[in-house]
Amino acid sequence: MLPWLRRNKGFLVFLLGFGVFRTAVADWNPIPSGSMRPTILEGDVVFVDRLAYDLKVPLTDIVIAPLGTPRRGDIVTFSSPRDGTRLIKRIVALPGDRVEMRHGVLLVNGVAARYEDQVSLPEQVAGRETTAVHARERIAGSAREVQFLPAVRARRDFEAMTVPADSYFMLGDNRDDSEDSRYIGVVPRHLLIGQAQRVLVSADILDKWQPRLERLGKALE
Repeated sequence: MLPWLRRNKGFLVFLLGFGVFRTAVADWNPIPSGSMRPTILEGDVVFVDRLAYDLKVPLTDIVIAPLGTPRRGDIVTFSSPRDGTRLIKRIVALPGDRVEMRHGVLLVNGVAARYEDQVSLPEQVAGRETTAVHARERIAGSAREVQFLPAVRARRDFEAMTVPADSYFMLGDNRDDSEDSRYIGVVPRHLLIGQAQRVLVSADILDKWQPRLERLGKALE
């Protein structure tokens, strides 16, 4: 074993350094579901900046030092407070914000979002075609493209709540097909992994993994 270690120590040091880089500095995250449609698609691989918010001990949620402030509208990866699953969603409410939803309309601090430029498109959900409504959501100084699925049963209402200190309320951009803070609760800051910033590569998993060249390098807004 020792001779093998000596012969391969350079490669082992590389693997160790690569592992530290991925767990502490930057990462990439394959997207297996459509919960962030239309912003992020199944088959996208997104770049995640792990130093956007906190410097952590590699492979842990232990924060060494804060580096940045999460903002409303940021797309983030995080560990689910319910079961530890890695998820990717959008921050829609910050610590101290009062957030609620009425008939699918998001309200932050008593101000309702505006939904502009609505358009209906066909969408495949669980192998069935349905109608998706795309709109530009504007609220509290941020804007993003969101999607609604009127024919799908979903949680479109929840009572007003105040986001606790050092926690964030997350929603998927695909509002009617996303397991987010409506189901798993608010996300404490120490569970944030990093900020998703752009698409690295993309392939259409519904069409024989055909590459989507137009999405390469696409910035996430």
